[in-house]
Amino acid sequence: MKIKAKTLIKTYKPIVHGGLLSKDTSISGILDFSSNITPIGMPNQVKNTIKRQIGKIENYPDIHSSKLLLALEKYTKQSSSNLIVGNGAIEIIYNFCNTFLSKNTPVLIPVPTFGEYEAASKLNTSKISFFKTMDLTKNLNTFISKIPKNGCIFICNPNNPTGKLIRKKNLLHIIRKAKKHNSIVFVDECFIELVPQSNESIISSVKKFDNILVLRSLTKSFGLAGIRIGYAISSKYIISILKKIKIPWSVNLMAEYAGISALNNPSHILKSKSIIKKEYNFLKNKISMIDGLECINSSTNFILIKTNQDSTKLQKKLLEKKILVRDCKNFYGLNNHFIRIAVKSHKDNLKLVKALEKTK
Repeated sequence: MKIKAKTLIKTYKPIVHGGLLSKDTSISGILDFSSNITPIGMPNQVKNTIKRQIGKIENYPDIHSSKLLLALEKYTKQSSSNLIVGNGAIEIIYNFCNTFLSKNTPVLIPVPTFGEYEAASKLNTSKISFFKTMDLTKNLNTFISKIPKNGCIFICNPNNPTGKLIRKKNLLHIIRKAKKHNSIVFVDECFIELVPQSNESIISSVKKFDNILVLRSLTKSFGLAGIRIGYAISSKYIISILKKIKIPWSVNLMAEYAGISALNNPSHILKSKSIIKKEYNFLKNKISMIDGLECINSSTNFILIKTNQDSTKLQKKLLEKKILVRDCKNFYGLNNHFIRIAVKSHKDNLKLVKALEKTK
């Protein structure tokens, strides 16, 4: 019997991400600068909650995640009819594309950016156009002229891996123009809560514009990468459609308990932002003094670094010193001369700086 898969699936190449498990290594005690998680990790309250609730793991979770949605209502100040949760932000990206993109749907993606927008669009045979820019704000008018009709735009704000932040007024300008073209704008705000300087979120504009979806995650802000909780805010219509195709029980029992506990600790984010602001400046100043390294200005908890060395070789050198950075050569629009680092604790950041100084 010859079993056939769709040609598109057979040629599909999964996106490579960071994290300790992204590398085959037996080295223990590695400092992971490749994952852009809050420098203070998960709240202690979340750890205690998981310990208390672990005995309930034999039960099915609430298929509607009702209590988590209520917690998100309070946290986002949005109605639960405008909210959906998922098994990480990734599930929502793919469900969105599976639902609203189809063959030859025009999709516009500024690059370099998070690769899963492209991957999920490709699986739906959409017609993708890339707009290459290291700072979308500087090319705003040209980008707006490229907005497709009856299509979709993906914007990561602040952008991964560049860390560039688009001001709310500029993003709303894009959204208004897209609405005139009957196009939807998918705005990924998974890092926006870790921006120390300002609040440029467009969550409050969801009820005004019916052509936007805002993606959020508890991964970055609350250090819950292993639990997998993402959520989105959009119009009642878009959310109602996404809920129809959502996989049953995609948010597990421990994830719901952990999510509720995290959302009840907003001070955790304030503490994170204070550390990020201070340590970002430390890292940028120290690394910029190292020959062959150039820090790209960032608004959030990670820094893209241009290096005159081969990025893969530099990553290997640092790994030998028990430090893992993100090799950015697989980001469309970048090459093998870029790495990305997360902003961590001062103690860890010192170790990174010293290691980089020895790789010249």
